[in-house]
Amino acid sequence: MARAIRLARLGLFTTDPNPRVGCVLVRGGRIVGEGYHRRAGEPHAERNAIADAGERARGATAYVTLEPCCHEGRTPPCTEGLIEAGVKRVVAAMADPNPLVAGEGLAILRAAGVAVEVGLLEAEARALNPGFIKRMRRGLPQVRCKLAASLDGRTAMASGESKWITSESARRDVQLLRARSSAILTGIGTVLADDPSMNVRLGADDLPGMKPGEPVRQPLRVLVDSRLRTPERAVMLGLPGETLIACLDPEKADVMRLESAGARVCVCPGSGDRVDLESLLRHLARREINEILVEAGPTLAGSLLQAHLVDEILLYLAPHLMGDDARGLFRLPGLARMQDRVELDILDIRMVGPDLRIRAVPKHGSGVSVS
Repeated sequence: MARAIRLARLGLFTTDPNPRVGCVLVRGGRIVGEGYHRRAGEPHAERNAIADAGERARGATAYVTLEPCCHEGRTPPCTEGLIEAGVKRVVAAMADPNPLVAGEGLAILRAAGVAVEVGLLEAEARALNPGFIKRMRRGLPQVRCKLAASLDGRTAMASGESKWITSESARRDVQLLRARSSAILTGIGTVLADDPSMNVRLGADDLPGMKPGEPVRQPLRVLVDSRLRTPERAVMLGLPGETLIACLDPEKADVMRLESAGARVCVCPGSGDRVDLESLLRHLARREINEILVEAGPTLAGSLLQAHLVDEILLYLAPHLMGDDARGLFRLPGLARMQDRVELDILDIRMVGPDLRIRAVPKHGSGVSVS
């Protein structure tokens, strides 16, 4: 199963919106076939492992990181393939949260006389697909908030200058985060101040599991801009990939102006001049968005955190100080007492070049452990 999980990770940058899945076939104590799901529309992990094993699949045990699918989609059911190949036993790390499967795949295998076990290395398997699991169970994507700051918690000088707070190593690490994400979310303040590209600037050679020269998938760029102040010459509008702008009650002329520049405008519910962020996230989940990387200023980041919509915080701390007048990480109005503070559980701390990377989850955030 550990080998199957390693194989599944090879699909980290390519399988979206499908889950990352690996499969290993074992017979007589030896691996006879293995495979992983590489891209939506291509064969699933079980089918690839069966093709690799050939006749040696008969009588084998399949170790698979997710319950085999049992419905006809862009590819035929994996349960059918396992039964036809003569696999005698299936060990699944976890049940599939997809309502189209949700235990039915395992039931079909049992009914066909295949021995079934579930739960081996389940935590490791869940960590492969936090966004897919949350989207299937709650109708929301996983939200990972990335922040870069000085040791005194500052994200930009008072003038707005912020390039570069962290090192080249940290910025490359963020590019890997972008490459695995389904979407990148930011706010209009960041666009007006920095005119960011919000794209993946790595090539296929930089991403494990990709073929040389293969085009890199660009995440959906999502911009929260309630009054459609985005300039039509914004850099992101001219780049490959799609930009979605979420707004409130737009003027028709603004919609035409931005859609002519290459954006897609999405009218969302909200109050005052604020887009309802949960409604936006649910809309994105319906578009099969699994993982969202938030790269935003303190206002949007703070709003997501206070709305309990942040699942994970990734904070890169650079070894310098920027002073009292520089800008902070989150705008969190109303925190007047110690009991009001936002508590975090730190999951991981490591060095990335000269910078410190802290991975944490809000204790009372979404209420869902996703990784």
